[in-house]
Amino acid sequence: MNRQGPGHGAVSRRTLVRGMAAAGTLAGIGMPFVARAAEPIRIGFPTPVTGPFGAEAKDQIRSAELAVKQFNEAGGLNGRMAELLVRDDKLNPGEAATRTLELIEKDRAHFIVGALSSAVQLSVNEITRSRKVLYISISQSDTINEAKDFSRHTFHEALNPHMTTAAVAKHAFKKGTRVAYLAADYAYGHEMLRGFKRAAAAIGAETAGEILHPFGAPDYSTFMPRLRAMRPDILCICNFGRDQANSIKQANDFGLKKASKIVVPVLLHNQRLAGGADAFAGVVGASNYYWGLEETVPTAKAFNDAFRAAYAGAVPTDYGAYGYTAVRSLLMAVQAAGDTDTDKVIAALEALKYDVAKGPESYRSCDHQAIQSVLVTESKPKSEMKGEVDLFRILEVEPGAEAMLRTCDELGHRA
Repeated sequence: MNRQGPGHGAVSRRTLVRGMAAAGTLAGIGMPFVARAAEPIRIGFPTPVTGPFGAEAKDQIRSAELAVKQFNEAGGLNGRMAELLVRDDKLNPGEAATRTLELIEKDRAHFIVGALSSAVQLSVNEITRSRKVLYISISQSDTINEAKDFSRHTFHEALNPHMTTAAVAKHAFKKGTRVAYLAADYAYGHEMLRGFKRAAAAIGAETAGEILHPFGAPDYSTFMPRLRAMRPDILCICNFGRDQANSIKQANDFGLKKASKIVVPVLLHNQRLAGGADAFAGVVGASNYYWGLEETVPTAKAFNDAFRAAYAGAVPTDYGAYGYTAVRSLLMAVQAAGDTDTDKVIAALEALKYDVAKGPESYRSCDHQAIQSVLVTESKPKSEMKGEVDLFRILEVEPGAEAMLRTCDELGHRA
């Protein structure tokens, strides 16, 4: 069992009682207070430690642990410390459901934060809804915001496909632009494709064609000639992780980048590192966070500095930042509520205005989606990089606004 966080090494109540009794100090009215204070605030954290998204998952864990560490070093909740309980969901919805149920019923987690795959987060959400446990998702998805999957216990800290595709399309598409799509054939790819086509229709861009590929496909060579034959001005590649790195590399091999601009719905730190500067140079996409934001946003500088100090000078990544912002906002709400009572913390999160790493954020009332800025970035060529993590140029920062989201009516929420 993988327990992580400062609470893991805490002395258990039984050990504490035995020790104090042996020392002759058990008697007295102070003991019940000490025992209660020793119970940690338990945050269950399912994430795919193993599998193709393992690098992003490990960054989520490191940032979530940093948020817990800062909370505890500040005194916790009146001396009550927080504890992060990490579980490997193996990028599998069934495994995630089992681990989440275990966290709630066996480990008595007060809250659940995590998941990285859109399909897995829905599985986690099913469990937390049925058990009435507060869940903050840090996976990009539009589905979890829809009324059929929503509950008052569900919060969504991550961006959703509508937000990222709208920001990228606003920057890259023009009226009459011909756009071809290569999308992964599962929930994430479908949602990104839907978002881009919706934005294209509003702008007046044309669809040159679309191809769906299997999740985890190692070879894209059969798709590239078909995409090139569509003669697009822009090639939208709607996939994630190794799929994105492999497909962009092969688009380069087939000369598509010379003929078309390549855009992606999310352009991520680890995928750019895996793909290399040459393959990604000039690719445009969106993200929730880039460490270079520290040049203009004070809370980004503070987050980066704390992360560098904790992890030997490393900088946080975009998916890592999700772990930090979600856990920080949750623990801020616990502080505001003065308790771990679920209803009190839900009310505190609904009222919370927070800025912990990237500027102002808040949760929309109808679907608990985090309203936040979206960064549009472009991958730098190697010749312009000042260091190994100087990966992107920030082209635009779309400020957070409810107008970026699908309306509550569209999602099925009724006033």
